[in-house]
Amino acid sequence: MKYLSFFTILLMTLVSCKEAKKTETKPLETKVANSSADQEKIHPGKKIIETECYLCHNPKASEVSMIAPPMVAIKKHYIDSTTTKEQFIEAIVGWINDPQEEKSKMPGALNRFGIMPYQPYPEETISLIAEYMYDYEIAQPEWFDEHFQREHGRRMGKGKGMGKGKGMGKGKGMGKGKGMGNGMGPGSKHGLQTDYGDIGLGYALATKAALGKNLMKAIQEKGTEGAVAFCNLRAIELTDSISVMNNAQIKRVSDKPRNPLNKANKEELGYIATFKEQVAAGIEVDPVVVPGNEEVTVYYPITTNTMCLQCHGKPNEQVKPATMATLRKLYPEDMAVGYNVNEVRGIWSVVFDKNK
Repeated sequence: MKYLSFFTILLMTLVSCKEAKKTETKPLETKVANSSADQEKIHPGKKIIETECYLCHNPKASEVSMIAPPMVAIKKHYIDSTTTKEQFIEAIVGWINDPQEEKSKMPGALNRFGIMPYQPYPEETISLIAEYMYDYEIAQPEWFDEHFQREHGRRMGKGKGMGKGKGMGKGKGMGKGKGMGNGMGPGSKHGLQTDYGDIGLGYALATKAALGKNLMKAIQEKGTEGAVAFCNLRAIELTDSISVMNNAQIKRVSDKPRNPLNKANKEELGYIATFKEQVAAGIEVDPVVVPGNEEVTVYYPITTNTMCLQCHGKPNEQVKPATMATLRKLYPEDMAVGYNVNEVRGIWSVVFDKNK
């Protein structure tokens, strides 16, 4: 009996130790996973891509409204099973510092979008962008898989550059909940109100793409002064034509307008202030949806990046004297200067019928 009791106690002790070991191991695994996610979140390249690159390479834009290929497409074309991180970084730095047709590995994108304009980014900044692209999943438009199969006759493979670390997955925010699909349609897990947000954001991004494409062309052909002249003559006209085409009211308003016609009203000023607080705090911003009886209004921030500062940065520093002279001539009451990167310059206001 004494031996039986001893054996029972020994058995219970061994089982307890085994369970304790499981308990110790599980949090460690979770800790490693969380650590990887945290590293991705704080990697400086992620923020640079979101504030600088997504002006043209926005993964939430519809396929037809893109003005440059999505970042995931660049990664797909520049990384294969033999590409090292150093080789990838070198290729991206070489391209952005001196974009030339013979350097590109994306002839289809060149035919559709043309050559990327030169951007005066420090090599260290470009390296951080490339490093993040190589090591982490890049946000992927919902339409990209179908597009890639259509263009290349097969879906993306599973080799190096396609898995977890160097993956081509959808990334945060690109699932069905907030995915843009064709840029205009619903598909949200959060209900009707978020569907309206997706629709309104789709209209805003389509308008932004049209304006961006024309601005890039003006900068390439006539420099920054040419872009200012385009905005003066065509920006509101182009926005209005897209509004008519979509049976919506699309406008850009600001608390510091360049054109007095873009001055925000009291209600819009409140949303601008809210978006400023969110962006400054590093909070991921979603469209604000304000439903009415028959119409719905969607607000979304307009934020600055390095390219914006050519016309909206500090006078005689980022905004060159020649550009300042053009601005003073065309916009005597201009207030839209003095910005830094990743600041709210204004908001999109999109109004459309509820039955869309």
